[in-house]
Amino acid sequence: MFNEERSFRRMKQFAAEEGLVQTDRALDFMREKHAGQYRKTSIYAQEKVPYILHPLMMACHAHAMGIRDDEILSVILLHDVCEDCHIDPKDLPFSEQVQKSVGLLTFTVGDGEDRAQAREKYFDRIRTDGIACIVKLIDRCNNVSTMALGFERDRLVDYIHETEKYVFPLFLCIKRNYTEYYDAAFILKYHLLSVMESVKILLKEGDSNDT
Repeated sequence: MFNEERSFRRMKQFAAEEGLVQTDRALDFMREKHAGQYRKTSIYAQEKVPYILHPLMMACHAHAMGIRDDEILSVILLHDVCEDCHIDPKDLPFSEQVQKSVGLLTFTVGDGEDRAQAREKYFDRIRTDGIACIVKLIDRCNNVSTMALGFERDRLVDYIHETEKYVFPLFLCIKRNYTEYYDAAFILKYHLLSVMESVKILLKEGDSNDT
């Protein structure tokens, strides 16, 4: 859908022009840590793309929506680094706020927990931080935009349900507690609803054709 190298250069240019020091460093850090990691984008062609295209697309999306905050853009670029590359958030060479928000966005399963319990706690933690909230919404928007290419039918259904149950409440959280992100959240909600409702209709039509 988008080109990794062009997206990288685009964000590098924005960082230089707008004095986004942490964003500039996060681009290089993220690229180094995710090196050799790929995302499967199509269940049909088994196509693989470099993993960093995901955070790069998120960062370009955020910037296009008018988000110019250095810490938000850095968290976007780094949001999967700890979880996927086994790095402690406290070891990230970035500000305390970036470390905190990335830590909140890092999914872990504690001792004696199952994944469902861990997921509940995960989203509870995210709601305590405005940056984590808006980054999670951008993350889910990007994933929903490509889910039809990468997910089997059952995974599609589960992902839509998870989004409605856990992610949509973040919109209300932003409306009540983090109003500085309201405009971006409005655009993201419009996008998410449009894609998800379209997919749900197609899934229903598929069910009807199977009976």
